[in-house]
Amino acid sequence: MTTGVPPLPIASQILLCLIAIPCGIFDYRSRRVPNWLTLPGIFLGIGLNVFQAGTTGLWTSLQGLGLALAIYGSLCLLRALGAGDVKLMAAIGAVAGPAHWLRIFLLTALCGGIVAVVLIVMRGRFRHTLANAGAALASLSRGQPPYRSSSELDVRTTAGLRLPHAAMIACGTVLYIASR
Repeated sequence: MTTGVPPLPIASQILLCLIAIPCGIFDYRSRRVPNWLTLPGIFLGIGLNVFQAGTTGLWTSLQGLGLALAIYGSLCLLRALGAGDVKLMAAIGAVAGPAHWLRIFLLTALCGGIVAVVLIVMRGRFRHTLANAGAALASLSRGQPPYRSSSELDVRTTAGLRLPHAAMIACGTVLYIASR
């Protein structure tokens, strides 16, 4: 696959799997993403990049971390996902850097979207989900967070259909590594 992005070093691929897969399993089983995996993952990612590429590696790692925090932090503030997911994607960004992180992010979104559609169809919630999406868009257009209009739009409650997002992050990460 030629994308103009330098290949991800094998040590980075291994570290990504060692962080993402256990977090995905924990989230699937308990709906929690453990800090004892994500926070060391951030520091190990930075350290690995510094070891592999010096100052350039530090900069790449911090850019990936910052991009992940900006995008996922915003989603967390809207209560669209939890803080554990933010920390997991921050660790992925610190290991992978911004270019690889964006691709992992897109594959994660694709995996999550496919699983969400399957769940929606299996549970007969198509119309209900469309109504919730409309309510979320209406809230955002008024400059208000969607969770204020409906508890189903707040990831902190069990009112709506929830998906273990760290498991989707693990799938996106593994798919990305496999595709390279």
